[in-house]
Amino acid sequence: MKTIALVGASDLNADEFLRMADAGAFDMVIAVDGGFRSLEEHGFKPDMAIGDFDSLGYVPKGLRVARFSPHKDKSDMELALERAKTERADRVFVFGALGGRLDHTLANLQLFAKFSERGSSVSAIGEAEAVVFVTGPDIFEAPARESGCVSVFAMSDECTGVFERGLEWELDDAVLTNRTSLGLSNELIGEAVMIGVETGTIAIFFPL
Repeated sequence: MKTIALVGASDLNADEFLRMADAGAFDMVIAVDGGFRSLEEHGFKPDMAIGDFDSLGYVPKGLRVARFSPHKDKSDMELALERAKTERADRVFVFGALGGRLDHTLANLQLFAKFSERGSSVSAIGEAEAVVFVTGPDIFEAPARESGCVSVFAMSDECTGVFERGLEWELDDAVLTNRTSLGLSNELIGEAVMIGVETGTIAIFFPL
């Protein structure tokens, strides 16, 4: 499997990024516009930079660059996700894509669901949690943890066959829609976790 990290311009969980990078988790790192500055501040040079660079204010030198006009119909993050597909990434970790402007965060969550539906394994890493996107039929599994909050939301109009195991409140063959709060704030209880969906795409908010 090929794993690519995308680093956007929002708050970077540098500790988690550097831990994974030092462990060799990434085959390629792509800076998305202002994400280049975040990486530079932590002494990390990406393999590539992509965007219109309006946030960064300059075009990076000394690495591969894909520069686009600011007058475009796709966000820099969408272009970066498309590049990850072109690079044949099976798994994508996205940093610096949560927080900051709420409209950017919402757009990113929608994009991550879209690319999950196109066959990519997408995880967005925030300061205290990861958002993992699962498109059915598929299952997310995690080892036992004593405590923490887990939320599961439908990113499709309707998600069927949703189940949650190893949490305080379990679901069994449930239907979730993107117009309900069902799935909000479940609790870890020290058991291995399994969360699955038969049809549709779910976003799982899981503590780091």
